[in-house]
Amino acid sequence: MAYDKSIEAFETAYKVIPGGVDSPVRAFSGVEGTPPFIEKGEGAYLFDIDGNRYIDYVQSWGPLIFGHCDADIETSVMEAVKRGLSFGAPTTVETELAEEIVSMFESIDKVRFVSSGTEAVMSAIRLARGVTGRDNILKFTGCYHGHSDSLLVQAGSGLATFGTPSSPGVPDDLTKHTLLATYNDIASVEKCFEDAKGDIACVIIEPIAGNMGLVPADEVFLEGLRTLCDAHGALLIFDEVMSGFRASLTGAQGISQVKPDMVTLGKVIGAGMPVGAFGASAEIMAYLSPEGPVYQAGTLSGNPVAMAAGLTSLKKLKANPSMYVAFGMKAKKLVDGFQKAAAAVNVPMVTDVRGSMFGFFFSDKPVKNFADACDNDTEMFAKFHKGMLDRGVYLACSSYETGFICAATTDEMIEESIKAAYDVMREITA
Repeated sequence: MAYDKSIEAFETAYKVIPGGVDSPVRAFSGVEGTPPFIEKGEGAYLFDIDGNRYIDYVQSWGPLIFGHCDADIETSVMEAVKRGLSFGAPTTVETELAEEIVSMFESIDKVRFVSSGTEAVMSAIRLARGVTGRDNILKFTGCYHGHSDSLLVQAGSGLATFGTPSSPGVPDDLTKHTLLATYNDIASVEKCFEDAKGDIACVIIEPIAGNMGLVPADEVFLEGLRTLCDAHGALLIFDEVMSGFRASLTGAQGISQVKPDMVTLGKVIGAGMPVGAFGASAEIMAYLSPEGPVYQAGTLSGNPVAMAAGLTSLKKLKANPSMYVAFGMKAKKLVDGFQKAAAAVNVPMVTDVRGSMFGFFFSDKPVKNFADACDNDTEMFAKFHKGMLDRGVYLACSSYETGFICAATTDEMIEESIKAAYDVMREITA
């Protein structure tokens, strides 16, 4: 494939946008080549400005569960646009979308909309601190919860340690209240609770991690978190910005028996528009302004265009929950094909699937946490990614990201992708 126009566009963008992109992963720094500049999407396909067509397994990093330019969602957006882009005032569509979400999640009585996943998590943590009157929070190495200051931390050298900033511009005074534990390791969580001496407001986790590759939490581990939070009076937050409505109709909570105290959502509830949300019991949400003392606000929160898109998306999913069976079958067929293509040339690969989410690592052992994920062969991934892109298969441009099936993904597209994988693996190992 030729990328001449994209290369030129990237060079132009670099002059006026830091790194040439508005979100770092898009820069292709973890893979080979230059990012294609996209002109349009159609169903499960992307088209770049050079005229190349790709089978899209990124789907805007998750929200497009019905693919690009879904007719129903497009119609609802256009109708909303004609009434006005934003009012900064209540609309009934906010209530309708909230009612849909509340009706699906046992752990949510009330929900508040925001404009991004980062904002949803930031607000949920503030609320948890306000409810408990405590400062410390506990997160897991490898789980990404947005770029707010308290959550941009890296692991220390111990089993579980207080965090240190992983980005300049983040004050130590903020991250010292963030404790780090190891995903799927309950002993590391117990140590955090011991070290914090009763001052942990909440434990926040991606119950199906999607930001170190696809790494689901073990059920017994989630049960252990629930027990520890109950014993120590901390709130358990499930960050389902990525897995919500993707892993199942009710995200991880449709798979696990463990119920959190709070949930953060995003991606699919915006159907491609910038939306996030956080919800909990009526008792917890009563602490939120204007009912309670914990302040949170947003001029574009509940934006009517985004609400209309999300409402249409959720109604379509709710009307046909059997879609998730098809999603899972297609995702498994895809990664099984990738794994067989790798095995044919004696390259180790491990895979996983949760509903419409899929992941794979060039590794010879199961991936249970971030350290395991870091042991995967990133050089092999970079070569595989470039080879697949050149054959018209658009995969996430990092070995630490998750892939997505959409409703428009066909069996023929899966088979074409698997054939490409065989060709690429033979080429890499020749």
